[in-house]
Amino acid sequence: MQQAEEHLDVLTKTGLKTGVSKPRGDVHRDGDYHRAVHVWIFAESTRELLLQRRASCKDSWPDLWDISSAGHISAGDSSLTSARRELEEELGITLPKDAFELIFVFLQECVINDGKYINNEYNDVYLVTTLDPIPLEAFALQETEVSAVKYISYEEYKRLLAKEDSGYVPYDVNGQYGQLFDIIEKRYKENTVARSLTLQKQISRYAPISLSAELTGLTDSDKEALVFVVKAANVMDEIFYLQAWYSNPSLRDWLKEHADTSEFNKLKWSYYQINKSPWSSLDEDEAFLSTADSAIRLLSKATRIVKDWKGLEYRAAFPLLKPAGANFYPPDMDKMEFELWKDSLEKHEQKEATGFFSVIKRHSEFILDSHLSDNKTGSHDLYIVPYSEEYKSLLAKASDLLHKAGDISDSPGLKRLLHSKADAFLSNDYYDSDIAWMELDSKLDVTIGPYETYEDKLFGYKATFEAYIGIRDDEATAQLKLFGDNLLLLEQNLPMDSAYKSEDVNAAPIRVIQLLYNAGDVKGPQTLAFNLPNDERIVKDRGSSMVMLKNVSEAKFKHILLPIAAACVANDQQEHVDFESFFTHTICHECCHGIGPHTITLPNGQKSTVRLELQEFYSALEEAKADIVGLWALRFLISQDLLSESLLKSMYVSFLAGCFRSVRFGLEEAHGKGQALQFNWLYEKGAFVWDSEGKVSVDFTKIEGAVESLSREILTIQANGDKETAGLLLLKYCVLTEPLKVALKNLEDIQS
Repeated sequence: MQQAEEHLDVLTKTGLKTGVSKPRGDVHRDGDYHRAVHVWIFAESTRELLLQRRASCKDSWPDLWDISSAGHISAGDSSLTSARRELEEELGITLPKDAFELIFVFLQECVINDGKYINNEYNDVYLVTTLDPIPLEAFALQETEVSAVKYISYEEYKRLLAKEDSGYVPYDVNGQYGQLFDIIEKRYKENTVARSLTLQKQISRYAPISLSAELTGLTDSDKEALVFVVKAANVMDEIFYLQAWYSNPSLRDWLKEHADTSEFNKLKWSYYQINKSPWSSLDEDEAFLSTADSAIRLLSKATRIVKDWKGLEYRAAFPLLKPAGANFYPPDMDKMEFELWKDSLEKHEQKEATGFFSVIKRHSEFILDSHLSDNKTGSHDLYIVPYSEEYKSLLAKASDLLHKAGDISDSPGLKRLLHSKADAFLSNDYYDSDIAWMELDSKLDVTIGPYETYEDKLFGYKATFEAYIGIRDDEATAQLKLFGDNLLLLEQNLPMDSAYKSEDVNAAPIRVIQLLYNAGDVKGPQTLAFNLPNDERIVKDRGSSMVMLKNVSEAKFKHILLPIAAACVANDQQEHVDFESFFTHTICHECCHGIGPHTITLPNGQKSTVRLELQEFYSALEEAKADIVGLWALRFLISQDLLSESLLKSMYVSFLAGCFRSVRFGLEEAHGKGQALQFNWLYEKGAFVWDSEGKVSVDFTKIEGAVESLSREILTIQANGDKETAGLLLLKYCVLTEPLKVALKNLEDIQS
């Protein structure tokens, strides 16, 4: 029986799916744009690339030496699954997904065979890094595709391509494809001394501090419970490493194991511990490590068995560009694929797909990993896995520890929180445990579970696991009641159309703590406060609750904000930078997460949420809203004689200094984006003035109007769920303008 011809998805010239698929022969006859994969196998010890000789029966480039393995991505298939399958079919090598590093996408446009074969092909180029060359007898070659394989030094291969040797399929090494050789060159010829100096400089941007908190107010039972809570917090760390990227836990273990073998390896491990991944938070997620620094894994059965050869050793890969979807979605899934799949689901499934507590996976990947025959269920490759299943063994461990802590504790509120959170880890229903967290009234303050969604830069849907453990500061907590008591007053007076305002705002309870321990998603610059939960059902029913980390705030002000003010704020205004203003605005920022639009009605009358409508723009805009509306709120409370007039100048100048602090987080990070938007808006409106010495001051006659106009702009975008306008606003203002560039240059030696 003749095999049906392979169908390919037809793309637009810019690489987007058209929704049409055609037989492979027709695609090449008509010159349709389509997708394929290139897989290069590189042997580290010999610096050689594996080449295959194309079979003589091939319709393109017969008998020429070419890429290790390559093939079209069939209609409906995904890139990574295709790469794995091609390698298995053509060369008989079975590798897991963590062996494949996507290094670039290459567009090949050429015409061969007297115009009969038009190749307009988007190629996802993968690199597989093995320690040593694979013995040639280990390969099982697919005779219809491959006639032979050989290893060749990457430098020699580059020379052959450059001189267009007739025995090799041509690639332009001076064009896009030169990236392959550039990446290998940079990776293996890099100067260790230069890299060490760069890492030292990156590490020196962080100020190490020791946190201390008084345990005297804790009962003996709660001190005993604390031991188990800290152990559960460490489990949050384990889960977060996995959420960041699938090979991240093995990278961490490898770096830790080798940290003492050299000064360079010690620096790698030190900076990795700060970022909890190979991507630097303060450098717009630029990789400070590469796959060449990663863990070595041994597979004894990846190929044919060869006598006296222990098997294939490879580096667990990660891409240089941080994946927008982290490890919540398949790495080769794009937004269009997700949206098409989501639209095919039932309403309750759509809610789960876009919910906080699930990951999205591929059936085809599961089939490959399980070595099953390919029998995809249903027409879609994607499916949902709840956190309780995805992280089952780790969550069972954390649940057990929290139940033990709950049994020991003699604080009723804490006991309730620990037991309900332990249950939530196993049921995947966090509603009751989040209510228990909001109502927590205990000297020992615990926040633990999946909360923030910053790591999901694809949609902003998925929550990362974290833990904050502290001792409540009762005196400071009592002082902050003012903000919670006036939340409804603030909502009613927000600078936006009255139709968007909520009638009932639940005052956010504020707890001030002295932080003892944190874990999970606490990478990079440390947070001063957080406002939770993010679950819109709870925010709508009960509002949100806020935790301020006072000892962290004091350390940030002393070690970071004062030196920043000295470097960037005009000399005659530096006296206005004080801790009270800094801390008060931080409180107000967190309070303002609880007001303004959350659950909204779209222009077509449909109910939705700001998060669902704004997607990847939500986090940056919400951070900017909390900041700028927080500043507006302080001015409003002063006008109502609820706060002292003496705060007026200091709050604006302290806010200005804070802008420079957050922009250093990088414009890839939500807080950094939000601050760039605010600074540039206020600068454009003349509220911030840049002087001839490169320092910035506040124009007190213009700041109030500029703060109000930006507050109105952001609140209105949120109320309308207007993603397009949100994107345009961020595109225009999230840039490094000249004053910001000069300030960041001046701040290079100040720590985070």
